[in-house]
Amino acid sequence: MPELAVPAPQRAWPAALARAVVLALHVLHGLWTVQWHFARWDEAQRRRRLQAWAQRALAILGVEVRSQGEPAARGCLVVANHVSWLDILAIDAVAPCRFVAKADVHRWPLLGALVAGAGTLFIERASRRDALRVVHQLAERLQAGDRLALFPEGTTSDGRTVLPFHANLLQAPLAVGASVQPLGLAYRPKGAARQGVQRHEAPVYVGSTTLLASLWRVLRAADVAVELHWGQPQQAQGRDRRRWAADLRAEVARLAGLPPPVAAVSHTGDG
Repeated sequence: MPELAVPAPQRAWPAALARAVVLALHVLHGLWTVQWHFARWDEAQRRRRLQAWAQRALAILGVEVRSQGEPAARGCLVVANHVSWLDILAIDAVAPCRFVAKADVHRWPLLGALVAGAGTLFIERASRRDALRVVHQLAERLQAGDRLALFPEGTTSDGRTVLPFHANLLQAPLAVGASVQPLGLAYRPKGAARQGVQRHEAPVYVGSTTLLASLWRVLRAADVAVELHWGQPQQAQGRDRRRWAADLRAEVARLAGLPPPVAAVSHTGDG
């Protein structure tokens, strides 16, 4: 069905500004919790607090969460398409994970320190040596039973397609025989008022858009819903990491309701 040119409902800017203030206080409280309490909590307590924090953050933003399928148990790597900074909140609100993120995220105001304190593993995408370091860390955490998550596209897309997957970090589940679970993310309008519109533009975070500008766009939008479609966990079953990456990309696109990928897999930075 073609997308319809129906105007998106928006909040008045005073209402959006009020939500921004509440969100800032929520972020500061989360940072305080990470700094002063995470060290003495066990892993289960951390996951529960992280999930509750993410759910509250999305409620403040007014983003509705819809989840279909079952997140895998621990000791699994989740791979998803990447549309927005909201992706991490959406996943943590349903199934808290330890993420792999670009080193740039660590430099985000407030949020960078928060996600770092929550156990995020940061990677310099342009460095093969750093990728090898992260592969070793991923393998260790998978063996320890962690649920990990990464965005193999390596960057955000506009939500219309799934970009080629980088295959190098799939060496970790290959090395330890762990499962990988594909996850399709999609942002759509909440209600029937915009029925027929297939995507919501507000959460898209691409190009020269700044984090603050993207945040303000989400705060102004009054009808954002995020859909998480969890696929079946799978193992390599004899595939090398390039072939596995291509198959996972196709499955993530299907789960997200996007067209099948044309190209098989990226060869930049070992695919």
